[in-house]
Amino acid sequence: MKIVVIGGTGLIGSKLVARLRQQGHEAVAASPKSGVNAVTGEGLAAALAGADVVVDVANAPSWEPAAVLEFFERSSRNMVAAEAAAAVKHHVALSIVGTERSPDNAYFRAKLAQETIIKSSPVPYSIVRATQFFEFLAAIADMGAVDGRIVVPSALFQPIAADDVAFRLAEVATGKPLNGTIDIAGPEKAPFNEFIARRLKASGDTRPVTGDPKAAYYGGPIDDTSLNPLGEARLGSTPLATWLASH
Repeated sequence: MKIVVIGGTGLIGSKLVARLRQQGHEAVAASPKSGVNAVTGEGLAAALAGADVVVDVANAPSWEPAAVLEFFERSSRNMVAAEAAAAVKHHVALSIVGTERSPDNAYFRAKLAQETIIKSSPVPYSIVRATQFFEFLAAIADMGAVDGRIVVPSALFQPIAADDVAFRLAEVATGKPLNGTIDIAGPEKAPFNEFIARRLKASGDTRPVTGDPKAAYYGGPIDDTSLNPLGEARLGSTPLATWLASH
């Protein structure tokens, strides 16, 4: 099976391409580095020729509200048009759990717009919504740095390892189109500040971590329902302790 991974050289994309190749598939890593630009459409038709499945895990280079919205709208429209022309059988997109529950978050609004375009396309699709990745916990902590301490939300959080995201994406990409959405999340749920504190402690960072119910997450307020699956979800197998031990 030929599977083209848009954003195939990034954190999730590189893991997904490697996993698909191990499974015996012809996995193609497509990105601006390889001459494929979904935003401009450059190289897209050639990359999709003969493809059975396209998986979109590309990330926007800018999270400025107008720029991130334009990125996901233009790239998604170009992709679904190219897929229809190439008779691609399945479009898989990586999105975010809770996109519709955080209207103050510009990135979430952009991902929701992306989902809308995919759903209106004639190409069969699957949307995989994931929670935040373990790999970004340290960067999130730094965003909450205030006077030598870390202040982050205290709402419940259920982050997931990037390897588990790639595993689930491979599972979906090699299966039948869902023509719907699934949620994936990590195996543990706890207050946001507890995950951050454990991540910093493991790296020897002694800054104290405070959980504040009013602290913002990427510029917007969150509560216990904002970032976690509210119904059935496919859970990753990697707890934070295991991930920390290997990183």
